[in-house]
Amino acid sequence: MSRIWDETAAIIFDVIPAGTAILLLLFAGALAGTLWYFFPRWVPKRFALPDWIRRRPKKAKAPKAKRVADDATEAVITPAEPEAAVADLTLADQLAAEGRYAEALRQRLRVILGELIAARLVPPQPGWTAAELATMAGGQRPAVAGPLGGATELFAEVWYGQRPAAQAHDQHMRTLTDQVRAAL
Repeated sequence: MSRIWDETAAIIFDVIPAGTAILLLLFAGALAGTLWYFFPRWVPKRFALPDWIRRRPKKAKAPKAKRVADDATEAVITPAEPEAAVADLTLADQLAAEGRYAEALRQRLRVILGELIAARLVPPQPGWTAAELATMAGGQRPAVAGPLGGATELFAEVWYGQRPAAQAHDQHMRTLTDQVRAAL
């Protein structure tokens, strides 16, 4: 078998230079990979494909809990009006009453970050994480650093660490946010 391979390779390399042959092989591999990746779409409609080929499973989308980068950005963009803060706290209490403690934690952190923006300790700039804003606010008003750091750690533990939140977590977040309000 190796003799056949050697003779075939010798015939090919006598006709085509080695560098050109390698480039052709790379191109053929890239083309085959691309066609394989987009398989059902590039086949013309006139060729009937069996149903089991056409119905390939779709790629699963990430659940909402895993899309954390959006949540961290949303935590920053909170209206600073007192009426909105009261409405947001009511929403957080409602989420906690429904047993959706992780969302209640996120909502409470949003309210606190909105109050930090209203107090002008941090700028209302989207794209910053809650931990970055907590560090900035703690630098401006050190009394806020401890409870705010604890609140962002609790938020990160639940959202980034994907740990299930319980009523005790919500109570702890309430305590931390009350301490931040007292320091403000």
